[in-house]
Amino acid sequence: MLDSRFAKLVMVGSRSKEKAAAFAKQFHCPSYGSYEDVLLNKNVDVVYVSLPISLHEKWTIKVAKTKKHVLCEKPAATTLSSAKRMIGAARKNKVRLMEGLMFRYHPQHAKVKELIKRGVFGELLKFDGCLAVPMPDKNNSILQASLGGGYYNDAAPYPIYASRMIFGEEPISVACHLVIDRRRKIDTKSDMLLEFPDGKSAFISTAIGSYYQSTYSVLGSKAYAKVARAYAVPKNWTTKIYLEKNDKTTEIKIEPADHFKLMIDDFSKEILKGGASAKDYEGDLLAQARILEAGRVSHREKRIVYLRELK
Repeated sequence: MLDSRFAKLVMVGSRSKEKAAAFAKQFHCPSYGSYEDVLLNKNVDVVYVSLPISLHEKWTIKVAKTKKHVLCEKPAATTLSSAKRMIGAARKNKVRLMEGLMFRYHPQHAKVKELIKRGVFGELLKFDGCLAVPMPDKNNSILQASLGGGYYNDAAPYPIYASRMIFGEEPISVACHLVIDRRRKIDTKSDMLLEFPDGKSAFISTAIGSYYQSTYSVLGSKAYAKVARAYAVPKNWTTKIYLEKNDKTTEIKIEPADHFKLMIDDFSKEILKGGASAKDYEGDLLAQARILEAGRVSHREKRIVYLRELK
């Protein structure tokens, strides 16, 4: 936000006044207070809801009712019905709602899409996406069932969105299996198979307590490519795409980019357009929520779930 020309950090909200004050001081923010104080501040146009997953719906709806736009951390909702209520509140109050999947703005993905458009891959066949991390600190919200924890909610949105982005289509069906930590009552590993039109497929995997992975690959009839650092990219990192074609591997370097700033810039500029905005952030959020819900149903009922089943 501090680097953006289109947004300005004007207030910090926290449950603790001391934490809010410290955060505001660190980032040179002129004002701080409780969550409610943020909603009452007339200088605030957009609220970034960065709370644990279980609190997203409650606070997104509260924000929308004050006629402020919402940038909500992913996943926006823990259920499809929750996502619908959040979107309903945003539309009723004529504000925008965006899910904070910042990685999609990194230019490396535009490069992959360019290669696809140029026909480098030939016919697209398969996508593989993985996000896996070492075991977090025991107090991390990912490990707290009461806060919407579990790594499926936290990590699967990234490779799921990447598959939709690369194929440029929505999946037809989902098969999902979660590995459950019975003591913590959360999932620690997930494997998903998404069926896309024309025989394309996407395999999505997540895990905690793992060697770090943040990748995806794309297989076509003529080429294969791997994005080595796909989802969480420090803004000073040069990323690499490894393209295999005709038994040769080409390393494509992408200059550093701040995908967080690019996301904030995009959302801010669209808000400024008002009714002229053509981006359907809310529809995108709903599509993501539907796929995640299909995965939960698939695991629970031990079957393939077709997206058409979830209205």
